Amino acid sequence: MSRLRLGPLLRYVDEDTATIWIETDGPCEAEVRCDPGSAGGTAHTWQIAGHHYALITVVGLEPGTETTYRLLLDGTEVWPASGSSLPPSTIRTPAPGTGAVDVAFGSCRWAARPSASSHDPAGPDALDALAQRAIAGGERPDVLLLLGDQVYADETSENVREQLAARRDLSEPPWSQVADFGEYTLLYDESWTDPEVRWLLSTVPSCMIFDDHDVIDDWNTSESWRSEMRATGWWRARILGGLASYWVYQHLGNLSPGELAEDPVFAAVRAAEDGTDVLYEFVERADRDPDTARWSYRRDFGRVRLLIVDTRAARVLDEQQRAMLGKGEMAWLREQVLTGTGPSHPGEAPGPGLGPGPRSGTGTAASAGAPAAHRDGSYDHLLLGTSLPWLLPPAIHGTEAWNAALCRGVRGERWARFGERLRRAADLEHWAAYPQSFEALGELLEEVAGAHEAPATVCVLSGDVHHAYVSEPRFDRPVSSRVLQLTCSPMHNSIPTAMRAGFRFGWSRAGRALGRVLARHGRTWSPGAHRPAADPRSGPVTTATAAGGASGGTAPGSAVVDWKRSGGPWFGNQLMTLRLRGRSAELTLEQARAVPEGADSPGGVPGAGRGLRSRLEQVLRRSLVETHPSPPPSANAPHPTGS
Repeated sequence: MSRLRLGPLLRYVDEDTATIWIETDGPCEAEVRCDPGSAGGTAHTWQIAGHHYALITVVGLEPGTETTYRLLLDGTEVWPASGSSLPPSTIRTPAPGTGAVDVAFGSCRWAARPSASSHDPAGPDALDALAQRAIAGGERPDVLLLLGDQVYADETSENVREQLAARRDLSEPPWSQVADFGEYTLLYDESWTDPEVRWLLSTVPSCMIFDDHDVIDDWNTSESWRSEMRATGWWRARILGGLASYWVYQHLGNLSPGELAEDPVFAAVRAAEDGTDVLYEFVERADRDPDTARWSYRRDFGRVRLLIVDTRAARVLDEQQRAMLGKGEMAWLREQVLTGTGPSHPGEAPGPGLGPGPRSGTGTAASAGAPAAHRDGSYDHLLLGTSLPWLLPPAIHGTEAWNAALCRGVRGERWARFGERLRRAADLEHWAAYPQSFEALGELLEEVAGAHEAPATVCVLSGDVHHAYVSEPRFDRPVSSRVLQLTCSPMHNSIPTAMRAGFRFGWSRAGRALGRVLARHGRTWSPGAHRPAADPRSGPVTTATAAGGASGGTAPGSAVVDWKRSGGPWFGNQLMTLRLRGRSAELTLEQARAVPEGADSPGGVPGAGRGLRSRLEQVLRRSLVETHPSPPPSANAPHPTGS
């Protein structure tokens, strides 16, 4: 009899349909039964590298209900686990027309500490604290966005290292890092088998995207980095294992049932006796030519549009053509953002729909499971998920833009070599390090925020930088939407004291001054400064070339004039939540706190085998848009500051 190894994970949910992902220890027929009622679904497992998986589509759910479900393998019930004290897993479907959704997000999570440990130097796990609150009957979000570094392939725990040492010699590359698909499965086992987190993921739908540590630190930071990695004897197995495991464990669950039904790679894997070769052929092609795959996707939650953008695999790395997103990816993003928003500004025509059709083995242009009115109509809120922040502290932005100019050769070959070394050592690879892409995204967000049917909010949701903050851009003309950069990281990790000081300095006046000095040296632009003339090396700069990844400095006359911090920085293990009701929006930030034995812990339950409890404490609660917002301020209105 087959047994359940991992899961169930509740992934996609709409008004009457859901998908549930599982891993088993052998081939079997998996079934989800919902109680009460007749809703449910079945699927046969498929195989990758000796591991067995299923993604079960559950149909017949009632809108606006919460339904308990059970999981059976070959007719034997395996979930809820026998003797479990945890509540039953449920599927909560949205009610049509309510316009209400709570979206929690974060990134960068080391796996929960081992059960034998009594001390956690990174502090309590925010995801585990959320699970404890939900188990005790407290608030839980409608959807959870995991914005990168769900696993750390290059920073393995002692437990994983012991298992790796039993497989191979750790004195040989890639040393104590994971080497292939089989070793990646150990990371997901460790990350998703914590009892409370496992229950949470079985009950709260999740959307995921990778960042660098899901593969390796500095993944795709530059063309020279990639060439060096490809020249090693171990990188091919690592990247294929990383992308294949991401496809299995994270990507498939991001797609709607309609998208899954149209996905040729998913169909071929399920049809094969062993889908390993099919999947590896796809991911190798995707790594070699990013235009053949799309990891970005769209999900609609009523009148809330969520776009998750791949900022790792979709990069253009040629030093003279660097772009965070290639032409096809940027065109797809533009189409998804502008569909349903009407003309951009009074008297202007709407932006063109430039997106190509779906690419092989990827999400489609719109969320196929969403109601048609929401797929193509206007929306109240735009959430743009990108693992890497768009707006950074000004000093860091200036440093990254300066570094990009050096690497491009504006100060000669010697400075270019120095710039490449600095880029890798300091992780200078955010949107600011791709100036044309930074500008193109700013222009796109200004366009949607100034459209005839502009959403109430445009929120860029990010992680990566191991602290949280809120920042707001100022554009060169008035907009109707409130545009924000909301950054929240980590869920369970740490940050050295020196880096904390550096991030605080990045927002200071002295930090801005440093950014301006570096900008002058790099012949580029810093926030709040006048725009320089275009770098003559780059040729003419236009919105179209910026979207496609033209080389060169910052585009003159760009949309983004400046930005300022309006909250933070906050340090700790934390989660942000957006509470969206119609066109109103509220933001909360909560941090995990350890609760000593015997202390009162509202919403907390004992962690299985750990002897410690944790809870989420509110750090920030702020209304972003009131139910009846006042007229939008002009582009030159004073900016909010402080926290």
